[in-house]
Amino acid sequence: QVRLAESGGGLVQAGGSLRLSCALDGRSSSTHGTGWFRQSPGKEREFVASISWSGDSTSYADSVKGRFTISRDNAKNTDYLQMNSLKPEDTGVYYCAISVIVTTTPMTLVDEYDFWGQGTQVTVSS
Repeated sequence: QVRLAESGGGLVQAGGSLRLSCALDGRSSSTHGTGWFRQSPGKEREFVASISWSGDSTSYADSVKGRFTISRDNAKNTDYLQMNSLKPEDTGVYYCAISVIVTTTPMTLVDEYDFWGQGTQVTVSS
């Protein structure tokens, strides 16, 4: 059974940083692509960042380019989202997800992902 557990969310002032972690249980982290999505009240879940199955290709939403970095530690079976220069509009519940599609292209659509974590709240105050 595949399980994902996000951690690292919290309350931070604008301009601050957080690092989210996505720990994977039940599957090797080197056999899937990982994505981070976020959702704010009243809004649809939106793509934030993803890393390919091979781990050597990444993709970012325009709104976070240059501020967020997705990475992977295969030894720890964990993916990370480093978030710098946070803005109030980054507030939301952040979800990690994995896709079992074997592709070198990072995936950006919700429907491309097979397993999801429970989410972690990120709140950025102005």
